[in-house]
Amino acid sequence: MPPKIVSYSDEHFAGVKALWDEAFPDPKAWNAAHVVIPAKLAVQRDLFLVAVERDQVVGSAMAGYDGHRGWLYTVAVLEAFRRRGIGSALVCEAESRLVSLGCSKINLQIQPSNAAVADFYKTLGYDVEERISMGKVVGDK
Repeated sequence: MPPKIVSYSDEHFAGVKALWDEAFPDPKAWNAAHVVIPAKLAVQRDLFLVAVERDQVVGSAMAGYDGHRGWLYTVAVLEAFRRRGIGSALVCEAESRLVSLGCSKINLQIQPSNAAVADFYKTLGYDVEERISMGKVVGDK
C-alpha cells in the first residue's frame, strides 16, 4: 500500500523532525523543526504535507503562496523509502494545492551541497533558472 499524503497535524511532529534530521543535518537555527513547524502552521497550514505509511512519517513537503509566486520547501523522503514515487507524489499534491489558490509559477531552491536533487526536479518539469539568491536573517532567530 503506498503512503497517504495528508496535511500535517501535531501527531506528525516527531516523525517530521526525525525525517528532517536525516535529510537536512545541521540546520541553521531558523530552520530547526521546533521553529519552522509552528511558524508554518500559523500561515497556510494546508500547504504542509506529510507522507505517512503505517503511522510512520516517511516524507514531507511545505509550500507557500504569496499571491504571485508559489514556493516549495523541505521536500524530503526518508532514505529507506526513496525511489518509490513518494517525493513525486508530495510535489504533485503541493502543486495541486498551489494551483487551486491561483498560483501559476512555482519556485524552489536547492542547496549547492544537494545539487544532485536537481535531476529529480527536472523529471517533474522544473528547469534551472539563472538567478542570484539572496537572504537576510532578521529577528532573534
